[in-house]
Amino acid sequence: MKELKRTPVEIFGHDTSTASGDLELAVKQQYCRFIHATCNKPRKSSPQEKVGICSVASTVAKGEALEPVIVCPQRFKVDSLLETIRQKYLKDWSNVTWIPEVNIGVGGSIDYVAVELGSRSEILNFQCVELQAAGTTGTPYPAVIDFKEHGQFLKDKYNYGINWANEFLKTMMQQAYKKGKIVQSWNRKIVFVIQDVGMRYILSATDCSLLTKADTQQPVDFCTFRMKWCENKGWNLVFDQIYSTSVEGVNRMIGGAGEDQYLTEEDFKLNILKKGIQDKLIV
Repeated sequence: MKELKRTPVEIFGHDTSTASGDLELAVKQQYCRFIHATCNKPRKSSPQEKVGICSVASTVAKGEALEPVIVCPQRFKVDSLLETIRQKYLKDWSNVTWIPEVNIGVGGSIDYVAVELGSRSEILNFQCVELQAAGTTGTPYPAVIDFKEHGQFLKDKYNYGINWANEFLKTMMQQAYKKGKIVQSWNRKIVFVIQDVGMRYILSATDCSLLTKADTQQPVDFCTFRMKWCENKGWNLVFDQIYSTSVEGVNRMIGGAGEDQYLTEEDFKLNILKKGIQDKLIV
């Protein structure tokens, strides 16, 4: 693994560890190479300025090493990912078209639907695919400001974290449950594309007792990709593995960790006491 500092790993589609003319131009133009257009994540306080952060360095699941964590779903939009989905799920299809943001009724919308079209544009088959990135607590944007103004980061550690629970349990799992129930009623499958680090968090924090290796009979898949460093090419997304589960399996994950990981009542009382003393509410 390439050694990282607690800074953005990629901005505007480029690795930040090596200065290059392409990176400087992308920063100046606020251009994202993954969507082939201007970055579509504006700053709330200044919409004309784009955030431009694709991935940041962070620890994962109580580990100590810093790893690249994708924080923008546009980072997944690379040919290698689409080709992997094709190989794993659409191998026997021909004339495949990808349609974004398709309404699924009470379940909201699907990020992408791969469609196999017939000769008269009738839908012969389809596959629902969702993209889920991580999100940050605090903000790494001051690092981008430093980079814009000085051409480099001025610190080795910026004040941000990863909101694992919000993105992967509150947001994604709720979607997996609602949309999983719908596609299950059609006897079909929905695929959630996430980074391997997100799955490691899920495995460490939830009840995954009904999660299995790839199973074509289950309605919900988590197709994971990892960030691999390639010298002179930067960070590449490569296929990791597929996990499958039922709607009930998703429900258990939403419920959090298994009972064997619950804090005991006595340990919770100790936490109450420690916090009360710390806040000077108990003397």
